[in-house]
Amino acid sequence: MTNLEPARSREQRIHDVRERLEKDVDVWVSTASADGGPVLVPLSFVWDDGALIMSTKRVNATARNLTPGGPVMLSLGHTRDVVLIEATTTVIEGTELPTASADAFARQAGFDPRDREAWIYLRAVPQVIRTWREENELAGRVVMRDGAWLG
Repeated sequence: MTNLEPARSREQRIHDVRERLEKDVDVWVSTASADGGPVLVPLSFVWDDGALIMSTKRVNATARNLTPGGPVMLSLGHTRDVVLIEATTTVIEGTELPTASADAFARQAGFDPRDREAWIYLRAVPQVIRTWREENELAGRVVMRDGAWLG
């Protein structure tokens, strides 16, 4: 029998998710091709003005699947501390991302795609966020809906 920690309150879950968004460096990115082929890759990100900013080569499957934009599923954590994010994305050319955002990405990720030809940014704005640690947190796992934190 597993002894579970008490379920976190919604407020604590939101705090924990925000902390992960501020401090984590990598996120799992799940997309599908036009014919439905799944693609799952890790990308570095920075949390910037309510969005996850990621970068990849324009020719990579993830970039192709999200051009010109569209839905994406993102995941932080592991199976005992899950954060699932449904987001909408826009593609931003490497030179078109505002300087402050590009600087923040470079600091967080440890590389600067502005210096790399054929790289783009992906800006993912969360619409729904779910988080849980164990079975006892499945109820109440939605902490964001329609892009707004739940109170």
